[in-house]
Amino acid sequence: MNPSTSRLFKAAAGAVLAMASLAASAQSIVMASTTSTEQSGLFTHLLPEFKKATGIDVKVVALGTGQALDMARRGDADVVFVHDTAAEEKFVADGFGLKRQSVMYNDFVLIGPKADPAATRGKDIVEALKKLAAANGAFISRGDKSGTHAAELRFWNQTGAADRRGSGYRECGCGMGPALNIAASSGAYILSDRGTWLNFKNRADLAVLVEGDKRLFNQYGVMVVNPARHPQVKQADAQKFVDWVVSPAGQATIAAYKIGGEQLFFPNAGQ
Repeated sequence: MNPSTSRLFKAAAGAVLAMASLAASAQSIVMASTTSTEQSGLFTHLLPEFKKATGIDVKVVALGTGQALDMARRGDADVVFVHDTAAEEKFVADGFGLKRQSVMYNDFVLIGPKADPAATRGKDIVEALKKLAAANGAFISRGDKSGTHAAELRFWNQTGAADRRGSGYRECGCGMGPALNIAASSGAYILSDRGTWLNFKNRADLAVLVEGDKRLFNQYGVMVVNPARHPQVKQADAQKFVDWVVSPAGQATIAAYKIGGEQLFFPNAGQ
C-alpha cells in the first residue's frame, strides 16, 4: 500500500469511527411520565446518571398518568413511568405494555392554609375531605386523569359522598405545579404528591395538614411499550432504562435525591 493510499484508508476509517460515535451519541428514547416525577426535580437528577451509564438520552413528555398511558397506547413513547398501579396493570393486561415493575414510592399529602379553616389537620384523609366538603372549603383538583387525580377520586369515594364535595371544589385540568400555584394564590386545599410539594417554591400560606395515613401511599411503576403493538418502539434501549432504574445503581440514585436533606422518593424495586 503506497503512502497516499494509506492516508486515504486511515481518513476513511476515521470518518467511519466518527460516524459510529455520532450515531451512538444520538441514541435516545421517549418516556411518557407524570408531572410529579419531572416537577419534583427527580429526572434532572436521575437521567444524567442513566446517560452516563448507557449513553442513551431520555426525552421526557410529562403528563398526567392517564394521558401518559394514552400516549403510550398510541405508540408515541418507548417507555412509561407513572403512578397509578391499577391503570398500569390494565395497560399491560390489554397488551399495550410489557412487564410492569415497581420502582419507588413516596406519599400524597393534603396541603392547605396554615390556619386550616375547615379543621382538616390530622392523619385521616377521608375524614379531612368530609370536613372540607361540609365547610364548603376551597379545594383545587387536578381534574386531569393523573395518578394524583385518581388517588383523590378514590379518597372522595371513600367518604361515601363523592357527589357532594362542597361548593368550593374546582377542577383545573392542569399539572401538579400549576395546581399548587392556583392553591397558593387562592388559599385553597389541594392533594399533592410529596415530591412536587418539597420542590415547590411558591408556597405562600400553605402547609402540609394531613399526612401519615396508609391510604396516602404513592407507588410508581415502569413499563416498556409493547413493540408487538407498535413496531417503531425502541424496545432494546427502553429495556435498558427499565433494567437500570430497578438495578442497585438506579435505585441508589433515586434514594440519593434530596431537597433540604429530605429524601423525596424511596426505591422499592422487586418488592
